[in-house]
Amino acid sequence: MSAPLPAPASRLPNVGTTIFSVMSALATEHGAVNLGQGFPDFDCDPALVDAVTQAMQAGHNQYPPMPGAPALRQAMAAKMQALYGLACNPDTEITITAGATQAILTAVLAVVHPGDEVIVLEPCYDSYVPNIELAGGVAVRVPLTPGTFRPDFDRIAAALSPRTRAIIVNSPHNPSGTVWTEADMLHLQELMAPTHVLLISDEVYEHMVFDGQVHQSVARFPALARRAFIVSSFGKTYHVTGWKVGTVVAPAPLTAEFRKVHQFNVFTVNTPMQHALATYMGNPAPYRELPAFYQRKRDLFREGLAGTRFRLLPGEGTYFQCVDISRLAVPERELPESDFCQWLTREIGVAAIPLSAFYGNGFDQRVVRFCFAKKDDTLREALTRLSRL
Repeated sequence: MSAPLPAPASRLPNVGTTIFSVMSALATEHGAVNLGQGFPDFDCDPALVDAVTQAMQAGHNQYPPMPGAPALRQAMAAKMQALYGLACNPDTEITITAGATQAILTAVLAVVHPGDEVIVLEPCYDSYVPNIELAGGVAVRVPLTPGTFRPDFDRIAAALSPRTRAIIVNSPHNPSGTVWTEADMLHLQELMAPTHVLLISDEVYEHMVFDGQVHQSVARFPALARRAFIVSSFGKTYHVTGWKVGTVVAPAPLTAEFRKVHQFNVFTVNTPMQHALATYMGNPAPYRELPAFYQRKRDLFREGLAGTRFRLLPGEGTYFQCVDISRLAVPERELPESDFCQWLTREIGVAAIPLSAFYGNGFDQRVVRFCFAKKDDTLREALTRLSRL
């Protein structure tokens, strides 16, 4: 008899299936309207699909350069200059990635050494902490202010130590929809000025900022930009999340370290998609018009929810809307957020995500998150079902 295979020691012993996969599977099982996982149920611009076909027909089907197709890096450099006033070299300061999640992981692996501390602001996207652990780092969890989800700079300052290697920030913020202000960014810049701490800025929802606000990219603040990896997502911007194409802008020394890891965990990214995106970016209208596009969907959804007992939290950006469930007229409002979301999916037919899933300790504050990146008819159907509450 052969010897049994040894059980591997897990690199991530505390990680299971993500809540997004769990809720999406439950939504499919029960025929629920899936407002849980954050992706559109509508198509991208047909012109973008046509551009992919044209790129393939033009022979762009082999490996591109490791940092990304030059045309796309040049288009990104032009965009960063036009939107944020940041002059960056497309050859040494821009890298095309296999989505923003890979970009964040690669940035962490590039600069975090065993024992280094990395500050994360909770609630936060679920990949941050596992990324830090894979690098051998220690995640230092600092809560955003409950209820408003604004940064608490006193607590951030208290978390900084000689062991702090980096801080990860995210604005517009997933899951809360909070948008950092210019004052917030200046406060962060002042706080970091006397340190050697690096910054990983997750800006994948940069074009989903509402009510006349302006996205305060780290790129706008020179003292932050010189120590930052700025991460963005073509998938979020152009309604093609399944393409998994993102980008990282960073000063040349940081980019050099980033690419050392990138070349061995991804190497290159889908060639025809890169050429299509480069062509499509010649017209800035799609991303410049995106705030109005999603604000209309946000307003439609918020107006529908206003007639229910859900208490709406502010929705300043992203395509997520958080609601407080504590005033609902059903006894299930007393369930933990996770159990409530499963009940909502099974019995009401609408899938949501519990905010507790974005906290390491499962902090429960009676808040769940809906995604409104959906067709209007999808949102109206969800609102009809939710009106029963």
